[in-house]
Amino acid sequence: MNDSRSKSARLLVPCLALLLAWALPAQSRELAVPPEAMVEVEVATVGMSGMSGMSGMAGVPVVLLREPGAREVIPIYIGVTEARAILRALTGERPSRPLTHELLGDVLAGTEAALARVYVDALADSTFLGMLELTLPGRDTPLRIDSRPSDAIALALTVGASIHVAPEVLEAARQIEYQGFDDQVVVALGITVTPLDDDLREALGLPDRAGVLVSDVSGEAAEAGLVPGAMLLEVNGEIPDSPLHFLELVRDTPEGEPAGLRAWQRGEIVELELSTEVPMPSPRRRAPGLEA
Repeated sequence: MNDSRSKSARLLVPCLALLLAWALPAQSRELAVPPEAMVEVEVATVGMSGMSGMSGMAGVPVVLLREPGAREVIPIYIGVTEARAILRALTGERPSRPLTHELLGDVLAGTEAALARVYVDALADSTFLGMLELTLPGRDTPLRIDSRPSDAIALALTVGASIHVAPEVLEAARQIEYQGFDDQVVVALGITVTPLDDDLREALGLPDRAGVLVSDVSGEAAEAGLVPGAMLLEVNGEIPDSPLHFLELVRDTPEGEPAGLRAWQRGEIVELELSTEVPMPSPRRRAPGLEA
């Protein structure tokens, strides 16, 4: 399977090289906001929009972005296919055959081009605008490619690129009403959590206490010793009873202060403090031993 995936990527490398060399230098759009003016965000999860005062759209998937220091999560409209791709990336799942975002990630990995950043930089006629930023050998300036934000975010999660949003976009997106789903994966502070049922509790030998399951860890949380398979018991002294509640508790951390966590792992209680800044991005991978 891996050989066929690599073969697919190798077959597309010449096409991508031609695209990068000839088609992309003439761009139809420039960034609406300078990169240094944008805010780096963390993808938390996917939800569903309600009625929006901005566009009147209802029942449309949204990706929920965590802005450091903000008390709310910022929703951005996405498509159904992209919502599924983002959820796959958050859980680290990989289909038996690579779909669009996984394939493009494989193609980039097979070239000397690298996706460094993605941007959501503008809102035009109720449509969010995005852009990819590629670095190329022998080129002093980055190459920027116009993109739908949903595609850009899904690809960023796949390859481990950072995500940056213009302040004006963040402010406009706050008007969107949304509903999250308690039974899905949520990411904050580089910690991926999922609901914990009796079967998982028994299989992993976890205590009969309230909390959520840690399925993946990256960045500062991993450096502090938190591991997949741990049970998150408290965030700032409160018990997270669902993945979305975990996200809410992280958001409620006083500005400028670290989030205090207590977890049960490997038979003992561990405590750690983590910065609420966006952690260093990395490709999402399913945690070993936690396959569905």
